[in-house]
Amino acid sequence: MLRATGLDDAAIAKPLVAVVHTWSSVSPCNLGLRDLAAHACEGVRAAGGTPVEFNTIAVTDGIAMGSSGMRASLASREVIADSIELAVSGHCLDALVLLCGCDKTIPAAAMAAARLDIPTVILYGGTIMPGKCRGKSITVQEVFEAVGRHAAGQLDDAGLEEIEKAACPGAGACGGQFTANTMSMALSFLGLSPLGLNDIPAVHPDKPAAARRCGELVMHRLLSGGPTPREILSPAALQNAARAVSATAGSTNAALHLLAIAHEAGVAFDLEDFHAAAATPVIADLKPGGRYTAAELYAMGGTALVARELRAAGLIEDIATVTGRGFFAELDATPAPTQPQDAVRPVDDPIKPQGGYAILYGNLAPDGCILKLAAEGRGRHRGPARVFDSEEACFAAVQRREIRAGDVVVIRFEGPVGGPGMREMLAVTAALVGQGLGDDVALVTDGRFSGATRGFMVGHVAPEAARGGPLARLREGDIVTVDVASRTFSSDADLAQREPVRIAPRVTTGALAKYARLVGSASLGATTTERPEASAAHAPAPPGDAAPTGNRLPLSRSAGAGWGAGAPPAESRPWSSAVAGPVRHPRPAIPSTLTDD
Repeated sequence: MLRATGLDDAAIAKPLVAVVHTWSSVSPCNLGLRDLAAHACEGVRAAGGTPVEFNTIAVTDGIAMGSSGMRASLASREVIADSIELAVSGHCLDALVLLCGCDKTIPAAAMAAARLDIPTVILYGGTIMPGKCRGKSITVQEVFEAVGRHAAGQLDDAGLEEIEKAACPGAGACGGQFTANTMSMALSFLGLSPLGLNDIPAVHPDKPAAARRCGELVMHRLLSGGPTPREILSPAALQNAARAVSATAGSTNAALHLLAIAHEAGVAFDLEDFHAAAATPVIADLKPGGRYTAAELYAMGGTALVARELRAAGLIEDIATVTGRGFFAELDATPAPTQPQDAVRPVDDPIKPQGGYAILYGNLAPDGCILKLAAEGRGRHRGPARVFDSEEACFAAVQRREIRAGDVVVIRFEGPVGGPGMREMLAVTAALVGQGLGDDVALVTDGRFSGATRGFMVGHVAPEAARGGPLARLREGDIVTVDVASRTFSSDADLAQREPVRIAPRVTTGALAKYARLVGSASLGATTTERPEASAAHAPAPPGDAAPTGNRLPLSRSAGAGWGAGAPPAESRPWSSAVAGPVRHPRPAIPSTLTDD
């Protein structure tokens, strides 16, 4: 079979290295990956290996956003990870170079690497360059916000078209510190990508050489017995990545993805670990809340700028990396910028004293939710609930100008099961910002937010409405309070006395229906693979079993797999907050009105 593909005896005798990419011509995010794969293959050959190239799918959020297609986005993360695992393990390949380019392909690559645990190097295809409109740098974020301005009568058709045509000038993933660039930086801080290579923009002339280096590097790791992904993915590495997310006010989707990566690696890392990292001040002035795009940050010094400041403040630890050297050694080998820069500030002179997110609990989110803090540092919002059972219903109300300052906009039944697929609410949030309401309302959902979202937003509410979570008991006009200081998300309403609202499943056949049957809680990363019953810190080893060693967790099939729309009993919920054992991080008290239903 291998000879039939053109390989001779010498090539077959060498290590067979998978070069996997998510190339697609449907969007700019992954557009350059097929060309980069050719350079990675050259690197593998030059270092004594035989490359075996294949690609997998990608679902582009920027195109799917605001439509039913967005349901496929998060589900695609699982399919991508599954397909990489199956193709590489099915052909018994020896090592792996992964080339990824957008929001879900990046965490999927890390998840697959953790499952396979063979020598692996991951390279991000790179950011898009900023668009230019009337002398200003813009990204896709400005397009979504322009839609809101257009609906508010502040922008005419020609102005909207001008912004839309200028925002995305070529290949590369969305240009701010949105999900793609947040997760790209996270891969560097995790040690799965060589420091500095992910920063290179997609169309930069140095990107092909970076791909070639990754091909050479994976062979060096294979031949020298260097660290594999599970040896790299330690609790310290995950904490480093979470601190980088906080320091750059990155996408809240990073919480979901880091939890999923930790799960696949069998590492104890949960929402409270992510919250602990939020104490890291914001030091990078990046979009969506700041001034600069990822390409502009690269020109000033890139990820190393952030890493140097965090190391100087003692906020990150030295960890193993794919190069075989420690992270700090890689940082020392990275040239310091020769020109002044103002994109990254010292930790003792931050842009904000605390990160751009917080993990909250309460009678509306007993298993947690994530708050994306407004740029101006607003820490509390209290107001009447405006309840919608889909993104479309809410967006229509926003476009009709029915949302008022002070409202708490609630979009439910958009969680992993209810969506299904946990859609992002960028169309709604951007429209609210475009109408001038971004600083005056709160938006709440059991779905997700785009990394391009800005404002006072609460997402990933768990348990979700489709599983009988408290959002399903909320009614129009109920008073809702979001409070950062007490870390609570709650309502004054007597939720225990109400029956939860239920809706019929939106998808009943095909991949999304299967996803809805298998997917776990957002509080555990919304994965579909077998999962621990609870984190190692929360649950003792079962009687008669050896206690977990090191950072790894034993994996066992959850008793609740395949649950329908109703919430299961607390004792069978792997995401239940009422778990046995000691809790590492104290949680805020949950109001006594909470029931286990």
